[in-house]
Amino acid sequence: MGSIVHLQGVDIAQGDNLLLQGVNFDLLPGEFFYLVGRVGSGKSSFISTLIGQLPLRNGEGSVCGYNLAHLRPSDIPYLRRNIGVVFQDFKLLSDRNIERNLYFVLRATGWNNKAAIRERIELVLSLVDMQHKAYKMPNQISGGEQQRVAIARALLNDPPLILADEPTGNLDPSTSDGIMQILRSLVERKKAVIMATHNYGIVRRIPARVCRCADGAMKEITLQELSALHED
Repeated sequence: MGSIVHLQGVDIAQGDNLLLQGVNFDLLPGEFFYLVGRVGSGKSSFISTLIGQLPLRNGEGSVCGYNLAHLRPSDIPYLRRNIGVVFQDFKLLSDRNIERNLYFVLRATGWNNKAAIRERIELVLSLVDMQHKAYKMPNQISGGEQQRVAIARALLNDPPLILADEPTGNLDPSTSDGIMQILRSLVERKKAVIMATHNYGIVRRIPARVCRCADGAMKEITLQELSALHED
């Protein structure tokens, strides 16, 4: 089975600001990776490169079968249908209820059959135990519940890759652990998951493989090496 993400000798940059150099990284279906490092170390820029928001700098890169070095603007919407992205601030539409938030995404990505749309929404909400709150407005549910909905939204098109950028950053520890259990359960569905976080406590409580961004490089480290670090 091939890699969902394959990077070899890749540079990650924001404009003229080179953040990570010579990145080598492979992610297989059913793998979970933490991406750690200080604020500004390149974690979010790494994710932005994977979704085609930042152009590939040097080297070779492919995501979900798309060659990042030859990615055309017209390819980007199709690449992103293969990627579910979960943000720290949820990014739910405040003017419509949970069901209509998910309905909006499905229609925007080409779904037309109303019965199929209804079935898909019910399925993804049940995966995050939010099916009973489909008619609530975002401001009527807690932050943890909003993040559950955001994960459901990321799963709508059954993408092979989930990118979670500080998904627990605005949540209390107990709620964070619940969100983490949902994200970790996705590997059982053969999803590949990359989670950027600066919360090392979560990594220690719910361990998985870890890559660290620091000093312009990204490399895999052990949990023992992580425990020795004292970063903000």
